[in-house]
Amino acid sequence: MQAIIVAVCSFVLAVVFGKLLIPVLRALKAGQSIREIGPSWHNSKAGTPTMGGLVFIAAAALCTIAGGWRSMLAGNLTHLYVLAFALVFGVIGFLDDFMKVKFKRNLGLTAIQKLALQLAAAGAYLALLRWNGDLTCDLYIPFWNVSFEINWIVYLIFAMFVIVGCVNAVNLTDGIDGLASGVTLPVMVFFAVTAYMWGKTTLALLPAALAGGLAGFLVYNFHPAKVFMGDTGSLFLGGMVCGLAFALDMPLVLILVGIIYIMETVSVIMQVTYFKLTHGKRIFRMTPIHHHFEMGGWSEVRIFTVFTGITVVMCILAFLGVRGR
Repeated sequence: MQAIIVAVCSFVLAVVFGKLLIPVLRALKAGQSIREIGPSWHNSKAGTPTMGGLVFIAAAALCTIAGGWRSMLAGNLTHLYVLAFALVFGVIGFLDDFMKVKFKRNLGLTAIQKLALQLAAAGAYLALLRWNGDLTCDLYIPFWNVSFEINWIVYLIFAMFVIVGCVNAVNLTDGIDGLASGVTLPVMVFFAVTAYMWGKTTLALLPAALAGGLAGFLVYNFHPAKVFMGDTGSLFLGGMVCGLAFALDMPLVLILVGIIYIMETVSVIMQVTYFKLTHGKRIFRMTPIHHHFEMGGWSEVRIFTVFTGITVVMCILAFLGVRGR
């Protein structure tokens, strides 16, 4: 019940924050630059305010802290570790967005700068979870309900690259109106239900709050978008998705709940590899794969609906796979 209340409060706050923040971003001329290699019709979106991810970040953070206050005083801090981890990625994204807005170009931090910051954040977070007793070296396999113990150093290296890969996959998904928000919302519902089912009621408040915040943000981010989440929002979402998966000690569930993120990333890898091997030929019309469907005549609303629907189905499947743990 508390998780539902937190989600509703976060939704309301996000709607209010969006109403207040969008005019401020417009006044600051914090508009999105559109990539030259993207679909030509996206040029009309140039100047739409970015960094709107601050809306659901603030709503989720405030509602999580308020809802879990008593538990925090009792020493239950895992949800705060996850929130702090996601916020670190949000800050990295904010720096990227700020540089894009300041210099009026679509490139912010360099790839090396992003990778170094993200790997450092991932390593520190995993070590903290391990120290706190939330993370084991056991790799849990959904459906089979078995775990395999792995050497800690091997697990740490594996986990760091899983986190960085997943976070940037979520970032790739943020390419059309509402897509990253819509796809991530059912993922947060999955984590909230799973955490609650396993008795981690305080941790469940965090994904519940973010689900509500994303629903509120979609009021402004759904097509035609009045604001974009920017890297501020997408990297925060990526950090939250990964942070929850590892806090619940089941990283392999990301394969199921994150199927759209994986499709987006794999499509880019396949396109680039095939392009180089064939000296200019392409598999897809354009990548990430949501642009392939867009170039094929799908509307942004249709892509949003289909991709979100696929995620809902996969989240249900993931829940069936872990409920016996």
